[in-house]
Amino acid sequence: MQDTETLSKLMAETAKKEPVIEINNLKKSFGTQQVLVDLSLKLYNGENLVVLGKSGSGKSVLIKCIVGLLHADSGSINVFDKDVNTLKSVELGELRQKIGFLFQSGALYDSMTVKQNLEFPLRRIKKNLSEKEMAEKINDVLENVGLADALNKMPSQLSGGMRKRISLARTIVVDPLIMLYDEPTTGLDPVTSDEISELINDVQKKYKTSSIIITHDIKCALATADRMLMLMEGEVYKEGKLKDFEHSTDPLIKAFFN
Repeated sequence: MQDTETLSKLMAETAKKEPVIEINNLKKSFGTQQVLVDLSLKLYNGENLVVLGKSGSGKSVLIKCIVGLLHADSGSINVFDKDVNTLKSVELGELRQKIGFLFQSGALYDSMTVKQNLEFPLRRIKKNLSEKEMAEKINDVLENVGLADALNKMPSQLSGGMRKRISLARTIVVDPLIMLYDEPTTGLDPVTSDEISELINDVQKKYKTSSIIITHDIKCALATADRMLMLMEGEVYKEGKLKDFEHSTDPLIKAFFN
């Protein structure tokens, strides 16, 4: 009989191999422009999957299809064993409550304070929380992103990096199981970019999330990736561990990493 520690490790390894997102033969076009071409991928439980690619390679279109913001032309997108393309609006809304989406722009409500920005999703999704529980949850996530003192500030009073942190806090305040990051470090200075990459890892550890990180920032990719996938012209060009990319002799991959 295996000892408890060994059995626990085996169970953990098995759990991590279960896909929480599975995409098969995904295609998406806009008019005559084919953006995603027969794309397939899996996101496994508890991992950070970095999707690399130049602008126009289909990265952002991919994650918008995952949450149903765009409808795929063909192929399947299974999230927690539910095919996004076949869900009715109510079912899609319920599924989205399990998915945190950090938009490239941050998408904070400029007319609301930080507190009100975080209260907004809580009141819609965590309807059973008392005012005290809501306040505690908001304070907790603000502490986790290092901005506990920003509670009553307006977005216009925040720097770009602070806005990104608040956007992340608003995303995780409802306890998503999956995180989708759309170019999380775009427009930020190198120091702030490093801080956001560190926060992505902190969120993974603290909230046990499974994440897809869309980026063309190689430094962010290196800091956050458990596994990497490169898109080129709407297709998966290469997939593997970080070392598979770093040691690649493929000139297209080497150019991306240099």
